[in-house]
This record gives sequence, structure tokens and C-alpha cells, in this order.
Amino acid sequence: MSATTRRIVYVIVYELVGILAVTFGLSALGFGGGQSGAVAIASSTVAVTWNFIWTSMFEAWERRQESQTRTVKRRIVHAIGFEGGLTCFLIPVVAWVLKVSLLEAFFLQASILVFFLIYTFVFMWVFDKIWPPYTNVVESTTPVNK
Repeated sequence: MSATTRRIVYVIVYELVGILAVTFGLSALGFGGGQSGAVAIASSTVAVTWNFIWTSMFEAWERRQESQTRTVKRRIVHAIGFEGGLTCFLIPVVAWVLKVSLLEAFFLQASILVFFLIYTFVFMWVFDKIWPPYTNVVESTTPVNK
């Protein structure tokens, strides 16, 4: 599987499973299935869109830096910026769709964030086992003389 195809499959499967998990999770908390599904789909749409926008902006900034090395500090800043922006966008959406206060939406969104931290780790691990990452290692077909 090509690297591009692998990324596309990853995003599609990741988001579909995430949508189902959030829908069932919110339903288990007593919210209606329609509302839960709407929050899950809206969250997924906002997350994919924000990921594209944030990462594009971050990489544009990164290209202008003296060092373009992705250090741990830089990765932490990227992750905090992504999750912080996503949370800011989603709290009003969650509050509006579920008809809860902004404070309740904040706690629901925080719970969803914790779930996605764990889910992302597990999903990536399983996905890599099923479809190993593309490697640039080319095996030689030329016999080696001994």
C-alpha cells in the first residue's frame, strides 16, 4: 500500500471508529442517539479540518525557523496548539447540540479528549500491525558474492 493510500485509509477508519465510539459513549451518558451522533460527526469534521489548517500553519511557521528539526518541545507545542484549538472550537458545538452549559460541554469535551489520547495510541498500534508503515528500504535483487 502506498504511503498516500495508507494515510487516507488511516484517517477514514480512525474517524469512523471514533464517530461510533463517541456516539455510543454520549448515548451511554443519557444523551439521545441523534444528538450524540451529531456531536460525533461534527467533532470529526472539525477535527479533520482543524488538523489540516493547524498543521499547514505550523509547518509554514516551521519552515521559517532557523532550525527545522522536530524536537520534542516543538512536537509538544504542535500537539497543545492542535488540542487547544480543537477544544475551543468544539465546546460551543457540544453545548449547542446537547443543550448543556458551556461548563458541562467543557467537561464532556475534556472526557472526549482523554478518550482520544488513549484511542489514538491503541488505534495507531493496531493499524501499524495490520498495515505496517511504508519503508524506504529496498531489498537488493543482486546476489552478493562471498
